[in-house]
Amino acid sequence: MLPAPPAAEDGLLDDTDLDLIAALQIAPRAPVNALAEAVDSSPSTIARRMARLRREGLLRVVGRLDWPLITTENPRLVWIRCAPGRSQEVAGRIAELEEVQTLLITTGSADIYCTVYPLLGSDIFDLLTRRLPGLPGIVSTQSMLVLRTQSMGQSWRLRRLSGDRVAALAGFGDQVRQEPLTGLHQLNAMELRALELLAADGRVSAAEVARELQVSRSAAYRMTQTLLESGAVWPRVEIEPAALGYPLNALMALTVRPHAIPDVLARLGDHPSARYVAMVAGSSSVIHYGVFRDEQDLARFTTDDLGASADITALDTCVAVRVVRRHWMARHGARLGERLPGFPGRLLRG
Repeated sequence: MLPAPPAAEDGLLDDTDLDLIAALQIAPRAPVNALAEAVDSSPSTIARRMARLRREGLLRVVGRLDWPLITTENPRLVWIRCAPGRSQEVAGRIAELEEVQTLLITTGSADIYCTVYPLLGSDIFDLLTRRLPGLPGIVSTQSMLVLRTQSMGQSWRLRRLSGDRVAALAGFGDQVRQEPLTGLHQLNAMELRALELLAADGRVSAAEVARELQVSRSAAYRMTQTLLESGAVWPRVEIEPAALGYPLNALMALTVRPHAIPDVLARLGDHPSARYVAMVAGSSSVIHYGVFRDEQDLARFTTDDLGASADITALDTCVAVRVVRRHWMARHGARLGERLPGFPGRLLRG
């Protein structure tokens, strides 16, 4: 048996819920029967649980669009200092920018952290040099260009299931087999609409796509499979780590000796806390965005895991006091809000 995980926040989730979420993180589109078998439950129970989690705003399965299809270059990570007492006001203004994928109010050397994606049709230079720094209440901004991503949010796992159950689900999560798409121009209007449906609901069925697009079920199945197997869209589970017993979000900017960066990236990417790990160009060389059970958990990671490497020569940590947005979706404590209006439809429809 695997070690018991921390308890979910405020008793929102029980053991069956947590097992189900762990299974969905491995295989977001797995059939209900397969999920039920993986967590020793019945299909009817799993269907009810999934409906409840979605209804209560605790879980959603969406589709992450392949970045080369909707962006023009690599993202930036931005740290912002605000005038005293104005962090929440500034965060509200930043939340209106559609290029901002993730937004946190933090303590430490920065008051706000956000990730900025150069979406199709946007001017990233103008955003970083004029629109963002010019927002009332901002004192200074510091941006870092992402050079290489080691780990992203959809790869973070609630590690509850045994190895054999993980292996049984792995086949449902394996999707990229065809030649990847290089641009939206390769898709016709119907395929673009199917892509939008998959982005909104990563578990949307061929039957639902067929009804929405008014095509045959076989045509809808072919379209959805082509989009999934080309990697144009990746189903991902959206759930706040706080609901799973990991309420502490920490952003760590690490200075690493250049020759050791690949090794540090690999080790941090495999760490259970890792939600986002990347090599960046800026005042630091590696960013580790981790989620932790509590302050003691963060302290152990800092002293034992980071401290074990002589190649990490400096560390700057900011701790989130409020998660405003992840993956273009508002957050209200442990519950999910709405996605940014118009995203991703505007990108796909031009």
